[in-house]
Amino acid sequence: MKFTYGKKDWMTFERGEENCWLMTNGLGGFSSLSVLGSCSRNDQAMLMACVQPPNHRYNMIHRLEEWLEFGPACGAGERESGCGSVSADGRARGRRFALSSQAFQPPGVREEGFVHQTLFTYEDYPQWRYLVGGVEIVRTAALMQGKNTVGITWRIENRSDRPVTLEVLPHLQFVPKGARLSREQVFFTQIGDDGPERCAGGEGGRIKSNGLCLYFHTNGTAEAVPKRFCETLYYADDVRDGKMALGRSAVTHRLRYTVAAGACGTLEAVYGMEETLPSMEEILQNVRSFRAAWAARAGYTEPVAQALSLAASQFISERASTGKPTILAGFPFFEDWGRDTMIALVGCCLSTRQYALAEGILETFMAYCRKGLMPNLFPEGGQEPGYNTADASLLFILAVYAYYRRTKNMAFVKKAWPVMADIVDWYRRGTDFGIRMDEDGLITAGQGLDQVTWMDVRVENILPTPRHGKPVEINAYWYNALRIMALFAEAGVLADRAQAADYGALADRAQAADYGALADRVKARFAALFWNEKTGCLRDVIAADGNAGAQDQIRCNQIWAVSLPFSLLSPEQEKQVTETVFRRLYTPCGLRSLDPADPEFHPFYGGAQLDRDLAYHQGTVWTFPLGGYYLAYLKVNGYSETAKARVREQMEALLPALYEGCAGQLAEIYDGGEPTVPKGCFAQAWSVGELLRVCEALEENGERHVSELCV
Repeated sequence: MKFTYGKKDWMTFERGEENCWLMTNGLGGFSSLSVLGSCSRNDQAMLMACVQPPNHRYNMIHRLEEWLEFGPACGAGERESGCGSVSADGRARGRRFALSSQAFQPPGVREEGFVHQTLFTYEDYPQWRYLVGGVEIVRTAALMQGKNTVGITWRIENRSDRPVTLEVLPHLQFVPKGARLSREQVFFTQIGDDGPERCAGGEGGRIKSNGLCLYFHTNGTAEAVPKRFCETLYYADDVRDGKMALGRSAVTHRLRYTVAAGACGTLEAVYGMEETLPSMEEILQNVRSFRAAWAARAGYTEPVAQALSLAASQFISERASTGKPTILAGFPFFEDWGRDTMIALVGCCLSTRQYALAEGILETFMAYCRKGLMPNLFPEGGQEPGYNTADASLLFILAVYAYYRRTKNMAFVKKAWPVMADIVDWYRRGTDFGIRMDEDGLITAGQGLDQVTWMDVRVENILPTPRHGKPVEINAYWYNALRIMALFAEAGVLADRAQAADYGALADRAQAADYGALADRVKARFAALFWNEKTGCLRDVIAADGNAGAQDQIRCNQIWAVSLPFSLLSPEQEKQVTETVFRRLYTPCGLRSLDPADPEFHPFYGGAQLDRDLAYHQGTVWTFPLGGYYLAYLKVNGYSETAKARVREQMEALLPALYEGCAGQLAEIYDGGEPTVPKGCFAQAWSVGELLRVCEALEENGERHVSELCV
C-alpha cells in the first residue's frame, strides 16, 4: 500500500511535523523523520544504529541539511543575492534554496524547504519531491535489513537555464538514543583514498566519535569542513510530552554535486558501520525483497490488512543476548518487553504466517522462564531479567495454543509442555510479586508497590491505577490456560497410545482430568464474583483491600474475558459485556481505559511526566484492545456475514489512522476525551498485532479453536 501526502499536509510547518515515516533494520536500528525530513523529537534520526541488538542504539545521523545553489544567471538584469526566491514566472532568483526543513529556537527560525516540497510518498521506503525554479529533485532513502546502513539518493532534473549544485551536510550525534550531544565531544573526519571499500568508485571516508565509526561513500564530492555545532534544534513533539525542547548536532563534512543546465544527474550517498558498504541499488533491492517475501507469506489481499502485515515486520528484531528473534514494543521509545511480546506475537507473527519467527521468540521465553514467570525485561549487559508481570506467562500458554491451531505442530507443543506445566504449578502454589492461586481457584496478584498487570504505572509511592487483588483479564487468561492445558494433556494421552513414536505423552489421564476440574471450578467462581448485574458487565478487579471504587470501575480489561477462545460467561452475559464496552469505551481508534463517567477519568494525555502518568490508564484511548473488542463482537454474533460486514465497516477508520502519525503504522494511544491526535509511540507492536488478528478472523470461515485440537 502506498501512502501519499501532498502540500495540503504541510500547509504550515507545524502540520507537516504531525506525520512521520519509519524504516527498521531487524537489529533494533531504525530511520525515522517527519514527512518534511525534520526532527520533531530527539529520538528521531536518519540513521539510528544498533550496535548490540536490539536496544544498544545510537543516534548517528540525526538529520540532513540540504541546499540547492544556482549558478550565474543566464539572463540580463537579474541581481544575485545570498538567499533564494522564485519570481512570478517560476524562475529562480538568488543563489541558495533550502530543501531541508527544521525548526530551531527561537520560535520562527527554521529551514523551510517544505515550501518547495510537492509530494511525499512511503511504500517500501520514503521519497520526497521538490520543485525549485525549474529544477525537480527526488530524494529517496532506504535502510538495509540486517545492517546499520542507510542509503540516500537525490535525482536532479535541471530544466532551468543555470547549473545547479546540491550541498548536503549530515548532522551527526554519535550518542545513545535519547541522550544529548556534548559540545566537548570530539569528532574525527577522514576523507580520501584510505576510506572505506566502495563498489562504484567516487569518494568516501569515515567519521569517528565516542568510540564509534561511521563509514560513507558517495559519487559526489566529499569535503571535510570545520566542525560546527547546531545548538538550537527545536523538538515540538518532545515539548508536547514535557521533555527537553532543544537538541544539538554536529556538522563535520559536506557532499556536493553539480548538474548542468538542461541535464539530469543523481547524487548517491551510503553511510554504514561496516567498512565495506553496498551501493544504493543493492540497499533498495534488499528492502524490496524483504518486504515482498513477508507480504507473500502473509498472503493478505485487502489493502488495510496488507499494510498492517508489513507494519508488523518492522517490530521484529534480533536479540544478541539470546541469539533468537524478539519483538520491539514500539518506536521510537520502547524496547522488547515480555507482556508486549506475548500480546503482539499472535498477530505480528502467526496472523502473518511467520511461524519460524514465532517459534524462535517462544523458545527464547521458554529458556528464561523462572518460578513460573516469563521475563518482562530481558538481561542487558550482564543484568538479570525482570519478572514483574502476572500476564506474560499465561499469555505464553495462549500463544503456544494459537501457534498449534495454525501449524498442528505437536512436536513443538511437546517441547513447550514442561514450561507450561511449570507455569501452572507455580501459579497454583504461589510465586513472586504476590502472584498465586487463592482458595477459590482464582489468581490474585500484586503487592506493595508492584504493579504486575499492563496498567502498571507507578509514580514514586503513587499507584494511579491500583489493581492489587484479582484482575479480570488475568483470571480470564488463567481459565483459558487451564482449558488449553487440559486439551493438550488429553491429546498427549491419546498420542501415547496412537502416535507415541512421534512425540510421546504430555501427561497422564489424572493430570488431564485435574486441569479440567480446576478450570470448571475457576469458571464457576469467576462468574459469581466478577459479574455485576447492575452495570451489565464485569468488575475490573476484586480488590485485595476491598476498594469498591476500583472494583466496580468500567474498564476495557473485561473484553478479553469474551474474546478469548474459551468462554467464562453465558452467551447472554458475553453479549452484554460486548455491548457495554461499545457504549461506554469504544472509539474508532481504540478503547478507553476508563469510563468517561467515572470521576477519575482523565480526558487529556500530555504535559509533564507526572501528568502523563496519572492519565495513562485513567481514560486514555489505547489502540490494541480494539482487537479484543472486534473479536468479541464477531464471537457473540456467531461470526455471521452480517457481523463481519459490520466489523469491516467500522475498521474503515483504520485507513486514515494508518496515515496519521506514522505512515503505515498504528499508534499506541490517543486522548480519552477527544481521540484525534495519535500520541505515545507512533508505531506500537501490539496495536498492529491485535488488529491483524481481526483481519485474519475476517478471512476465516468462523472461529477455529477446540474442534481443531486433534491428533
